[in-house]
Amino acid sequence: MMIEEKNFGRTLKKEPVTLYTLTNAAGMKASVTDFGAILVSLLVPNERGELADVVLGYDRVKDYMVNACCFGATIGPVANRTANAEFKLGDTIYPLLINDNQNNLHSDGERGLHKVLWKAEKDEDGNAVTFTVSAGDGELGFPGNRTFKVTYSLSEDNALSIHYQGTTDKTTVMNLTNHSYFNLKGDDSEQSIEDELIWLKASRYTPVVKGAIPTGELAPVAGTPFDFTTEKTIKKDIDAEHPQLALVDGYDHNFVIDDYQKGNLQLVATLRDEKAGRTMEVHTDLPGIQLYTGNCMAPEFGKEGHYYPQRGGVCFETQYFPNSLNEKNFEKPVVASDGKYDTTTVYKFV
Repeated sequence: MMIEEKNFGRTLKKEPVTLYTLTNAAGMKASVTDFGAILVSLLVPNERGELADVVLGYDRVKDYMVNACCFGATIGPVANRTANAEFKLGDTIYPLLINDNQNNLHSDGERGLHKVLWKAEKDEDGNAVTFTVSAGDGELGFPGNRTFKVTYSLSEDNALSIHYQGTTDKTTVMNLTNHSYFNLKGDDSEQSIEDELIWLKASRYTPVVKGAIPTGELAPVAGTPFDFTTEKTIKKDIDAEHPQLALVDGYDHNFVIDDYQKGNLQLVATLRDEKAGRTMEVHTDLPGIQLYTGNCMAPEFGKEGHYYPQRGGVCFETQYFPNSLNEKNFEKPVVASDGKYDTTTVYKFV
């Protein structure tokens, strides 16, 4: 399948930025850019064969240089929050940028992996594009000379796979994720996602304190607004009186995947919109998934001038748990100098 290339603008250093579009026989299209290894658009047919772009984003790289909501972004080297903007590895304490109250969020909002230019390599036989970028020892506060790869591939059964890889010459930490906001009605719907239905394979979640740092507890979802083990609409409980919802104005919590086994790719979530006629499955081999319902989205205009309201998209950020570097009971995303980071997440439309 031919992979289309299109000029997507220039960086502030006047480097050319390219948009790559993958297409399958069903008409599904995934457009990704070498700036930030970002997923820009995802055209998906519904049960009637009608196409809609189901991710929020922008038409120009200029807007992704700001991108306060991280639309479509590849987040790293460490996604989500790190308490007190520091972590200990061995006998060394590594300070990070303080950018979210007293904590660190997504490594660095201005210099993280979603704000740099990656090298692209097309694989037309595999209908895939691989983006590669390097980071030096100590860059953004993390140890090791590191190389990151993110491969987007589109299959004939309407599955967009994201394969993350990383290597390092010194023991370090890696926890990448994709921060796409999905709206199965289409990014042009100008509607929130509150009537869409979610199922999660998660009987526990990680409650947070002020600042959205996990307490360390793996709490049962049963009997709480966090129970998505039976499919329900987002709006059913999002405004319920619950201290955890009040802390972050809705859902912005990590869920603990049931039956997690390292390296085992499994179905962990579904998103369904009955009127739009679309269902998305999320598959991952990671232990956690952050459900974020766009609570902090300031209404703005995106692709082709489409209006994005508050809660105009929902994120399913597969990951190691937030603050896992500092929480003794959480699995650590540590990569040794003789090891590698290797994980896959799939967004499949059925």
